[in-house]
Amino acid sequence: MSTAHYRLILLAGSALLFIPFLGYAPLFDWDEANFAESAREMLISGDYTRVTINFQPFWEKPPLFIWMQALCMQVFGVGEFAARLPNAIFGILTLLTVFEMGRNQRSDRFGLLWALGMAGSFLPHVYFKSGIIDPVFNFFIFCSISAIAETIRKDKNEKSLKSPILAGIFMGLAVLTKGPVGILIPLLCLVFFWIFNRFKPLTGIKQLSVAALSAFLISAIWFVPETLKNGFWFLEEFIVYQIRLFSTPDAGHAQPFFYHFVVILLGCFPASALATRVLFRYPQARLSNPDFILWMKVLFWVVLILFSIVTTKIVHYSSLCYLPLTAMAALSIEEFLRGRQNWSLAQVIMYVLTGSILGIAMLALPIIAANPEWIKPLLHDKFAQLALQANVTWTWFDFIPGIIWISGLIVAAGLLRNQNRNAAAAWIFVPILIATSLFLIRFPKRIAAYSQGAAIEFYSFFKDKDVYLETFYFKSYAVYFYAKRKPLNALEMANRLNKDGEYHVDVLRQWYLGGKIDKPFYFVIKIDRKEEFMRIPGVKKLYEKNGFVFMMRPVPKS
Repeated sequence: MSTAHYRLILLAGSALLFIPFLGYAPLFDWDEANFAESAREMLISGDYTRVTINFQPFWEKPPLFIWMQALCMQVFGVGEFAARLPNAIFGILTLLTVFEMGRNQRSDRFGLLWALGMAGSFLPHVYFKSGIIDPVFNFFIFCSISAIAETIRKDKNEKSLKSPILAGIFMGLAVLTKGPVGILIPLLCLVFFWIFNRFKPLTGIKQLSVAALSAFLISAIWFVPETLKNGFWFLEEFIVYQIRLFSTPDAGHAQPFFYHFVVILLGCFPASALATRVLFRYPQARLSNPDFILWMKVLFWVVLILFSIVTTKIVHYSSLCYLPLTAMAALSIEEFLRGRQNWSLAQVIMYVLTGSILGIAMLALPIIAANPEWIKPLLHDKFAQLALQANVTWTWFDFIPGIIWISGLIVAAGLLRNQNRNAAAAWIFVPILIATSLFLIRFPKRIAAYSQGAAIEFYSFFKDKDVYLETFYFKSYAVYFYAKRKPLNALEMANRLNKDGEYHVDVLRQWYLGGKIDKPFYFVIKIDRKEEFMRIPGVKKLYEKNGFVFMMRPVPKS
C-alpha cells in the first residue's frame, strides 16, 4: 500500500479506537472531574482568561487544555464525552505524528510499528480515552524535542529557522498546557544530550534565540494578559504550587523512588518488554537522524528520573516516557523483522511473566468483585469494605479481555521463540490492543460504581436544585460537576471569609453547619466520620450507601 493508504487507515482506525464509548463511564475524581468542572465553569462565567474551581481562582494549571474541553462542551454539551474528546483527538494526532516521524527516520513499516506500539500498549491506550491533561501535554513536548533534535542534527548543514521556530511554538503550547515543566523537560534533554556529545557545540546562538523567543511569545498569549489584568499574585501562587508539588507529597501521593519504574514496566506492556533490547545498548540501525535513538533515550531517562525525584508521584506523571519507549520498541521489532535480532528463551520467559501480571489481573478482577467476602478480611478500612457492597453485575463478557490478553501472550511467545517474525510482530500488539479496548468499555464504569457511584448518584439528584451541597473530609470535584454547581451567592461569599477578609473553607463549613443558612444544606461524608457529625445539633442523616453517609441540615427556624 502507499503511504497515503497507511495514513487513511491510521486515521480511521485510531478514531474507531479512541472516540466510541468516551462518555460511558463517569469522570473519576480528582483529575478528570477537576478539569471538566473548570471547563464547565468557563462556559457559565464566560471568563476564559482564568481557570476556576467552585468559581474561585485555581492556580494549579494554565488554561489551554481547559479551553479545549470548554470548546468540546460548547459543541457536544457538558458531559463525560466532551470532557474526554480532546485526548481522543490528540490520540489520533499522536498516532499520525509518530507514523510520519517513523517513516521520515526509517520506513513506513517503522512508522506503523511505532503507532501500533502506542495504540497496542496498555497505559498509552488508556490515557487517550481519559479526561486528564497529560496526553495533550506529552504531544506538545515530544514535538518540541523532535524539532530541537532536527535543529541540531549532526549531518544537517543548512541553518533553516523552521525547526527552532516549531520547537519554540510547541514548547510554548506545552507551557500553556501544564506550566513551567513544559520548558524544564526540553531544557534538561538538551543539556544531557550536550553532555553525551562531550560538550561539543550543538547549534548557533541564532537558532536557540529563535526557539526561546517563539516559546515566550506563545506562552505570553495567556501569561502576559493575566498578569496585566490581575497582577502577579496569581502567578506567584502558581509557582509556589509547582515548588510544593516537587518538594512535598501533595494530596497523599507519596510513593517510593522506584514507583514510576514499576508503572512503566507493567503499564506499558508490551512496549516495555520490547524496548529493553534497545534501551540498554546502542543499535546500529540506519536512521535519517543518526542521533534519533540517543534523543529517545535521553528523553526517556530525563522524564523517568525527574518524576522519580519529585516527591508527589501519580501514575500519569511518567506518561511522557511512553513516546520514546514505544519508538525503541518499534525499532526492536523492526530489527527483529529484518533478521538482525533473535529472542532467547530467557527473553521470551521474561516477556510472558511481565505480561501475565496484567492479564491475570483482568481475569481475576470480575471473580474477586463478584465475591467480595473473599477479600473483606484483608481490608482494614471500613469504607473500602462497604464500597464492595455496591450492586454491580459481572457477566461472562467481562472475562473476554483477560482471555484475549493471555491467549495473545501465549501465541506471541511461541512465535517469538520459533523466530516466526511477521506473525509475531502482529501478535505482540494486536491482542493487547483488542483486550484493552474491550476492557475500557466495561471495567471503568464498574470500578466507578464501587469507588464513587453512590456519591455521584447523590450529587446528580441535586442538579439544578436550589440547595447548598458539599463534601466534608474528603476532596471531590465531582460534587461540583454532577450537581451542576452555580456560582456562590452573596450570602455564601460573605460567610467564607475569616476575620482578615481572606477565603477560608473551614469558616464556610462552620456557617453551613451552625450558621443562619437561607436554604437546605446537604453534604456527604465517609462512614468513619458518621458519629462525629451525628452529634451536631440540627444535622440529620438521610441514608448510607457503599461507605458514604448522606446528611443534611435544614434551614433553621427563626
